[in-house]
Amino acid sequence: MMQFFGETKIDFIKLRWKAITVSAIIILAGIVSMLIKGGPKYGVDFLGGTVIQIHFAQAPNIGEVRQVLSNAGYVDAEIKTFGTANDILLRVQEQEEGAAVSETIMKALRDAFPQNLPEERLVESVGPKVGKELRTAAIWATLISLVLILIYVSFRFEFIFAVGAVVALFHDVMVTLGFLSLLDMEVNLTVVAALLTIVGFSLNDTIVVMDRIRENRRLFRDANIEKIINLSVNQTLGRTIITSVTVFIVVLILLFFGGDVLYSFSFAMTVGVIAGVYSTVYIAAPLVVEWYKKAEIEKVRRGVKVA
Repeated sequence: MMQFFGETKIDFIKLRWKAITVSAIIILAGIVSMLIKGGPKYGVDFLGGTVIQIHFAQAPNIGEVRQVLSNAGYVDAEIKTFGTANDILLRVQEQEEGAAVSETIMKALRDAFPQNLPEERLVESVGPKVGKELRTAAIWATLISLVLILIYVSFRFEFIFAVGAVVALFHDVMVTLGFLSLLDMEVNLTVVAALLTIVGFSLNDTIVVMDRIRENRRLFRDANIEKIINLSVNQTLGRTIITSVTVFIVVLILLFFGGDVLYSFSFAMTVGVIAGVYSTVYIAAPLVVEWYKKAEIEKVRRGVKVA
């Protein structure tokens, strides 16, 4: 195994309670934000509505565009620039057929800007019923993946390792959703794809560490669980850093240069990659430590000799 920093002897477990406290604060802040806002800010994929990409010959005044849409009956329309200042992206709640919505909006804009005629580039429409079905399917997909991971890791390792892995993955998802809510960013199908990607990435890192923990428990039977976990994390540190930094560079490039279409995906991935590495060391590992310490206490109470 390549050692990025050579041999390290960092006491990761020593800081576990401080790390858990930080995670709890971040997750709690995200939950409070979602409660205040009535849940995550769902995109058109989940709420239903129409998205229209419009190109102008010259950069339009967003305030004037908003006023035109308001006069046309779309008071709550969301407007943002898309790629360049000449392109805007509109999103309106579904009130009628998507084609009718786009026709009404484009006619209002063409009448309002005769010297700067807008050109319709893209129209996407999702009905409220379909949006609700997609939202339900996304939730079930995430939950089922966590349950299957719990079953797999239980057979592959031990039940406590499986619990630690699933709690760590749940931590990653909640941290990512929390940041999205705090920054008032939409949760759409691309974000769900990012969350499932994060689950796979984080699980892979957790499995590598847990496999090394299992090996070291066989080699160092007399060592306590804290020393074994610290040793295992240090031994896999080089692999973790190389893998995580490589992925992190890619998602940062997408974040800054991928454009508005990929922004929510790349942002969720950026947060998730950081949370995934963090949770392996400071969420999954501490759960294993506390489990074994509790088991040792029970053995002492029953009069069983503990190594």
